[in-house]
Amino acid sequence: MIAIVLGTRPEIVKMSPIVRELQRRGKPFKIVHTGQHYSYSMDKSFFEQLKLPDPNVNLEVGPGTHAVMTGRIMEGLERVLSEMKPYETLVQGDTNTVLGGALVCAKLHLRTGHVEAGLRSYDRRMPEEVNRIVADHICDHLYAPTKLSRELLLKEGMDPKKVFHTGNTVVDAVHQNLEIAKRTSQKLKELELTNAGYILATSHREENVDDPVRFKGIIEGLKKVSSRTGAEVIYPVHPRAKKRMEEQHIDAMGLRLIDPVGYLEFLQLESRALLVLTDSGGVQEESCILGVPCVTLRDSTERPETLTVGANILAGTDPESILKASLKMLERSGKWSNPFGDGNAAGRILDIALG
Repeated sequence: MIAIVLGTRPEIVKMSPIVRELQRRGKPFKIVHTGQHYSYSMDKSFFEQLKLPDPNVNLEVGPGTHAVMTGRIMEGLERVLSEMKPYETLVQGDTNTVLGGALVCAKLHLRTGHVEAGLRSYDRRMPEEVNRIVADHICDHLYAPTKLSRELLLKEGMDPKKVFHTGNTVVDAVHQNLEIAKRTSQKLKELELTNAGYILATSHREENVDDPVRFKGIIEGLKKVSSRTGAEVIYPVHPRAKKRMEEQHIDAMGLRLIDPVGYLEFLQLESRALLVLTDSGGVQEESCILGVPCVTLRDSTERPETLTVGANILAGTDPESILKASLKMLERSGKWSNPFGDGNAAGRILDIALG
């Protein structure tokens, strides 16, 4: 039996192809939802939209500091996984759920596989960087999404026998879930964007929105891009960003601020945008796969492959740099090669995990 441990919506998205492949093969599995960001009751509709089975276990750890959250996750997973005794436990990405899952399995001597292993930003101000490094060094199977991520793991001294270049499940997920979105989402019509060119923006990372200088720089940069290009900038505002915007008295006049949208709705918005400006790692990947130019509102990225193929550019948070990078990326054709694989990553991962 395979245990799939997840706790945030990006993890659900990137694990969805693995769940579907397990179902297709008729192999036994169980889903453990830690509730790191949301309780399962809040995520239930998300599972339903993606046509995934309900989790078998809900830990409901809830919010808290990194230490409190990780501690609760470990306490719950130790109890659950001790009883399940899975053949392999799969964790994905770089969240506190990944860190907690990897640590518990290492202590219990249960085999673990890290999906999307080997990503590095080399910026330890990001808690995600610490999580992914620790997980990579204690998991038994490292499923590297790209050749570069595999090389980085080998340079860190990992045993080549446990490092596998599988491709990234985000490619599987984008293709599978975009088809669902096209059938079910009416967001473009609701926002009257069906025939209009627009730019999509996201910003939610702690190091950006919690820093008044950086956040103000991002908003001013978005306003400059809109003014210069004449394209409307659509910004679904994360609750954290909205709160900081109010606290920091940041003027977002000239941008179209909308409430957060669901994953399928966002995927549809993303697929039709002229340009994406973001500080999200996952959005960098998705836009690259969709052929939509991307500007990253950070000083570093753990997805350097997007830079190499020309799908993305780092702009930081200086307004003029954001404008310059945006104008440059708007000239790109979107015909770059996708470095994240062919959409069959889930199958390769399960061939190894079940082997």
